[in-house]
Order: sequence, then C-alpha cells, then structure tokens
Amino acid sequence: MIEAPGRSCPVSYRYGAPALADCAAFEVETLWVAGGLYGNRCALERLLELFDAEPGEKALVFNGDFHWFDCDAADFAAIDSAVGRHLATRGNVETELAQRNVAAGCGCGYPDWVSDAEVARSNRILERLRGAAGAQARALGALPMYRVARVAGERVAIVHGDADSLSGWGFSQERLATPEGIAAARAALRGARSRVVACSHTCLPVLQSCGDFGMIANNGAAGMPNFRGTRFGLATRVSVRPRPGALHAVRVGRAHVEAQAIAYDHARWLGRFLELWPQGSDAYESYHQRIVHGPAYDPLRALRAA
Repeated sequence: MIEAPGRSCPVSYRYGAPALADCAAFEVETLWVAGGLYGNRCALERLLELFDAEPGEKALVFNGDFHWFDCDAADFAAIDSAVGRHLATRGNVETELAQRNVAAGCGCGYPDWVSDAEVARSNRILERLRGAAGAQARALGALPMYRVARVAGERVAIVHGDADSLSGWGFSQERLATPEGIAAARAALRGARSRVVACSHTCLPVLQSCGDFGMIANNGAAGMPNFRGTRFGLATRVSVRPRPGALHAVRVGRAHVEAQAIAYDHARWLGRFLELWPQGSDAYESYHQRIVHGPAYDPLRALRAA
C-alpha cells in the first residue's frame, strides 16, 4: 500500500542507530538542544538569552523544524540567520523545503492517530512556506540529519525524530508509553552507543528513563506550549552543572539532563502568528488552540521512570 503524502517515511530519511554510534562527538560542558522552534522569533530571542548566560564551554543545537510558521520572507531570513550562527540538524520541514518530494508531502511521517485533515493541512503549510524560503531553501539540505556531543563523559546523540529515521515516531510520548516502545528505546541507546538521545519531532515532550541504558529527552517544541494551560516552549539542557528552575531534571552518570522552559513573549508572538495565519488558515486550524491554551497534556506525564 502506498502511503499518503505526509505519512510516508522516505528511504533518504533513514540512517539507523549504528550511524549514531560511528559519529564523531564534539565535547562541551553545557549543551542546549532546541527542536520545534517552528519559526517563533519570540521563542528564539528568549532561548538565545538563556544560552548566552551560560558559563563555560557550550553549544546550542537546533535539531530541526526551526522553520514552520515563518511564512514571511523577512521572518524566515531572520530565523535562518540566527540558526546559522549555531549548530543545527535538519528536520523534515527543512529537508522538504530543500527538495520537492511529492510522495513525502511535509515529511512528518504522521502515525495513524493523527487525523487525515491535520496531515493535509501540514502539507499545505509546507507549500506556503516554500514561498518565504526562496533560494535559501537549498542550503538547508546540506545540514546533517544527526550530531553527537559528549557532556560530562556521556555521549549525547542529537536527532530530529528517533534513532532510525529523521521523521521517526519511536520516541513519541505515545510510543514510549508501551512496553514495546521502551524495549525499542533501550535497544536504540545501546545501538547508538549513547546514554542520552535528544530529539523532538513528535510535538509533545517526554523525559523517559531507560534505566542503566540511559535516557530519551524529547523536548516537544521550543516554539509552542507543551502543557495544558501554559504558554512556554521547552528545550533540553545537558550539562556538567545543574541550572536552577528546570521543569524536570534527572542525572545520567555525571550529566544533568533537564527540561528548561522557554518563556517567550506570548502576546507578541500570538499577534505575529495571527498576522501570518489568520482565522481560517491551515496553521490557525491546526495550532491556534494549542498556542493559546496548550495541548491536553500535563507535566507529570512527561517525566517517566524506567
């Protein structure tokens, strides 16, 4: 059966855990990983403030889907310029902007619990975003699909989706709520020779312990609320030292793994979102309720023991 655009996972998206194991690691004292910025310039400003305040040797990695709502050329260029001053991996959004794979649609690889209507809207959002990207889009295809860092002696694999694919949903909170999902995550950590995998893609956060194997740190979205009744994004921070105010914090060896809030200017961002995506638009229909009220998901569900 041929999957519909937006639900398929192109062969070119696949790499597998052994590729992560073979990837050379850069070493820092503090690593910030921000997936799902989604073109929110207000969240970007707050994230950079937090990162700039960090002492010591540090790195910020944008692990994909930093573009999405920024369908204005000036907004797109501003996001692209800021990301370009740090490290990045490409998500499905950047990959599909750089190419035109009709079968992939938006490249999200949506599972069956996501409605056909939402998938169709995502495909159309990507097509509108192409107009803002212009000639800048081709360069996005040169970004790697994954990176690896070493923090406090622990390898941290940085991906967009999961350990097998750029658009994989193996590290979604839904999948990690099953015994099969936990078993697969443990195998992925072992295969990647990493004690932490930092990911996003699936839009809802989960900090999942896999016991002695390590930890899956899915930040959900840096540029949208992640919990019911909240108005902040999330980023993953891994460091030799803890940072006050973490929403969730666990230890993996000597590394502190944290979910840090990105408390951006909600009113300013909502105003800009509505300028770009007014009522009746595809992004409004898919995301306005989440931006205003947060998703039907609570912080206690995001921190999970082995």
